[in-house]
Amino acid sequence: MALPAPDSAALLAWYDRHARRLPWRVPPEDRAVGVLPDPYRIWLSEVMLQQTTVAAVKSYFEAFTARWPRLEDLAAASRDDVMKAWAGLGYYSRARNLKACAEAVAALPGGRFPDTEEGLRALPGIGAYTAAAVAAIAFDRRAVVVDGNVERVISRLHAVETPLPAAKPEIRALADALTPDERPGDFAQAVMDLGATICTPKRPACGLCPVQASCAARAMGLQETFPRKAPKKDRPTRFGTVFAAVRPDGALLLRRRGDKGLLGGMTELPGTDWTEAPAADPLAAAPLAAAWTPVSGLVEHTFTHFHLKLSVVRATSDAPAPDGCWWSAPGDIAGEALPTVMKKAVEAAIPGSTRRR
Repeated sequence: MALPAPDSAALLAWYDRHARRLPWRVPPEDRAVGVLPDPYRIWLSEVMLQQTTVAAVKSYFEAFTARWPRLEDLAAASRDDVMKAWAGLGYYSRARNLKACAEAVAALPGGRFPDTEEGLRALPGIGAYTAAAVAAIAFDRRAVVVDGNVERVISRLHAVETPLPAAKPEIRALADALTPDERPGDFAQAVMDLGATICTPKRPACGLCPVQASCAARAMGLQETFPRKAPKKDRPTRFGTVFAAVRPDGALLLRRRGDKGLLGGMTELPGTDWTEAPAADPLAAAPLAAAWTPVSGLVEHTFTHFHLKLSVVRATSDAPAPDGCWWSAPGDIAGEALPTVMKKAVEAAIPGSTRRR
């Protein structure tokens, strides 16, 4: 038996009743009486939400908007402060691009975001997805917004057999066919919310879904098997050593990573390169001469494409900071732009030092 076509109006009606309350979102009842979203808040949230969950983003978003409530405030901020505020959120190129984009928009006539996908794509760090999301949600332009939640909803509605990521063009075309001309921003958020709350990866609540009658995957009883995914490649393991030099007053020796590459622009403990096998003589990379002592245990962290095992060694020294390094006072360590892996390493060497007081 043929299933009825999915109905965008049914999704919008469901969204009007069940929209999530999020700090960057204008609720549908407010949109209905003319309250417009702030493009700055929509853009900031979308950048933060890339590869990151809503639960993880909320506190960062609230801290950012409390400190930099307007785009011009963020544009005028120092990059070091932005990187420090971003520490722990991951995918650090986003923070560098965030600052560059804020500066670029502030320099435009009127200091305002472009209101089209094309104009948004011309800005630093804004790709196809973010341009579509900001155009639709902030400016109500008809744009096709496809994130992980949308991929799951669309692939189930149509039982898309092609595995991801190869299925992305097909899913996008199906999402395009479903996107209405009216209220495209609310529609995009409706599908995202459906995926986040009803059409979840495990045990979807199909009985509560407003488009359940149109869902091919549910009709087959195979909804949890969609979207299809290509087999994951094994993650290789890399090894490295980091050096925790502590001054007698408790200051810690730190340095900044180069802008390019993984964790670019973030703060770290000096250390070796991360290689496929442990270095034969890791102490050759020590930042200064000292009596280095291994800290028990390994620090482990998983990145998208590899797993990292770090050995931590510690020494006490009151030598001048080498070129490119600085001594961070005990009360400043927690506020440094330390990514999660480096926070783990610092905690292994100096327990409690990365906790804000």
